[in-house]
Amino acid sequence: MFTKNQKTIYNIRLQSIDNKTINLSDYQGKYLLIVNVASYCGFTKQYKELQQLYEKYHNLEVIGLPCNQFLFQEPFGEEKIEKFCKTKYNISFMLSKKINVKGKNQHEIYKWLTNKDLNGKLNSNVTWNFNKYLISKSGELIDHFSSSINPLSSKITQHLT
Repeated sequence: MFTKNQKTIYNIRLQSIDNKTINLSDYQGKYLLIVNVASYCGFTKQYKELQQLYEKYHNLEVIGLPCNQFLFQEPFGEEKIEKFCKTKYNISFMLSKKINVKGKNQHEIYKWLTNKDLNGKLNSNVTWNFNKYLISKSGELIDHFSSSINPLSSKITQHLT
């Protein structure tokens, strides 16, 4: 539960890969799966499972956030990232502009996701590409899942029914 001074995830905005504003408040009442993604990673094939998850659960929004902070595995610009994802993996879920998930220029969404004082649940670190954060229909952090957890894993899907 949030305290009155705590920001909710619904106060956060992102820029979509095609430069539109994403208001997370538009997704109240749906689960959110937030995933830092990259085109040249051993886990890149998870795009396929993320798309399958997105298609299976109509009460879920998946948001992929491209990041180039792990061995420069996302070197592309936004247009090329979008083309790569749609051509190679036929994704239809939302992508944001490239962001930082850690460090001095960490995006506000990852400040919230990784800080218990803000999310009310747990502290965590984004350790690699394809870390996953699941948010409840009421905007509360459910859990953080490492890159090695497949998006279709029951560890994630058990929360979506």
